Amino acid sequence: MSDLSIAYIFQQQQLLVDDDFQLPQVEKLKNDLVLSTDHQVIARDLLHNEIIPVGYQLVPIRQLLQYWNHQQFEEASRAVQLLEWRRNHQFCGRCGVKTQQSIDQFAMMCPSCGYNQYPRVNPCVITIITRNDDEILLARTTRNKTMYSLIAGFVEVGETLEQAVRRETLEEVGLQIKNIQYLASQPWPFPSNLMVAFKAEYHSGEIELQEKEISDAQFFKFDQLPEIPFKGSIAYAMIMHIIYGIQVADDTCEWL
Repeated sequence: MSDLSIAYIFQQQQLLVDDDFQLPQVEKLKNDLVLSTDHQVIARDLLHNEIIPVGYQLVPIRQLLQYWNHQQFEEASRAVQLLEWRRNHQFCGRCGVKTQQSIDQFAMMCPSCGYNQYPRVNPCVITIITRNDDEILLARTTRNKTMYSLIAGFVEVGETLEQAVRRETLEEVGLQIKNIQYLASQPWPFPSNLMVAFKAEYHSGEIELQEKEISDAQFFKFDQLPEIPFKGSIAYAMIMHIIYGIQVADDTCEWL
């Protein structure tokens, strides 16, 4: 067995890869997060003052979607989310005592009161809304000056996914929708989300923007789209699905 482990080494949302976007192999350190049962895959944050080896670079995870397949991105997503979870749960949320990481499961255990803190996933809904069989609703957030995407938002406590779809659409653009149908899902490590994709049809109402969040929203003809999300994102796959009938994703195929 090799003494080196494949390593996901992060600096915030950037991952250390070589010029071919491959992961480094390094010696395992004491505090590394072990991701595989054979200890051959680990994750850690870039150490303070650690020198980046020649031939390696820090690349934003979003950018890697253009070069990696679906499985590679999901594995990187899992790694960065587990590091975020461990970083944020160093103390017990119940009694404040410093926690210890379990050796046989992903749990931060309190040695005082016995409370365990497990990785948490935040579900979000993302919805593609069609009208007249040849238009889709695209919105531009106040944080983005050029790119248009789909209506999305966090699921609130006590509501179903479908209720979240209706609420987010009404809140962000003031529209009523119908015929909500599930499409697919995608882990999204920004910071620890699960994007749950739906399609729906326009039912009624005029576009009214939630101005703190949305700077513009319009129904666009299929052949007159503005700048849309990059290939590899679930939003891009959803748009291609509606326009060209291409399958979004499942357990056996990659994101478009």
